[in-house]
Amino acid sequence: MPDTHVQLWDPVVRVLHWVLVLAFILNYFVVEAGDDVHQWLGYLAASAIAVRVVWGFRNTGAARWSAFWPTPARLAAHVRQLLRGGYPAHLGHSPIGALVMILLLSLMAALAVTGFMMEEIDYFWGEEWLEDVHETFANSVAALVSLHVSAAIFESIRLRENLPWSMVTGRRRAPHAAD
Repeated sequence: MPDTHVQLWDPVVRVLHWVLVLAFILNYFVVEAGDDVHQWLGYLAASAIAVRVVWGFRNTGAARWSAFWPTPARLAAHVRQLLRGGYPAHLGHSPIGALVMILLLSLMAALAVTGFMMEEIDYFWGEEWLEDVHETFANSVAALVSLHVSAAIFESIRLRENLPWSMVTGRRRAPHAAD
């Protein structure tokens, strides 16, 4: 059976994904916390999140919220399949992957809000507890990113397909019932 590739991630989703990746890596590993570049990268990330949220309602493909929202029923069915040794095929995010993606976006939004509070609202300026919360959110994003990347590598090996590459090209091999 020939490999059939389908368009999965549209250019908007891919650009927003890589903007968030770059903003987080630079702010977490490279840029000095609190400096102007750090703040502007935070604003860029916040803007990307806002566009992604809106795009999830407008988009008609795999990135549409209703196409993958991890409802309790979807999560339960997915976990049952996994516990039975099945490998449920999903063109886009699996319900567990969708949950991780939503948590990542939420934590990145929380990073943006706490960063904004620390720098732009005088009442919170210099509040150590807020800096601790911001740092906790950043470390939580780093942990979830590690899980996300590990899962993408694991699934790439299991499916014999470079899943991260689909976030570059937008294309992915269509899953077959045997996958």
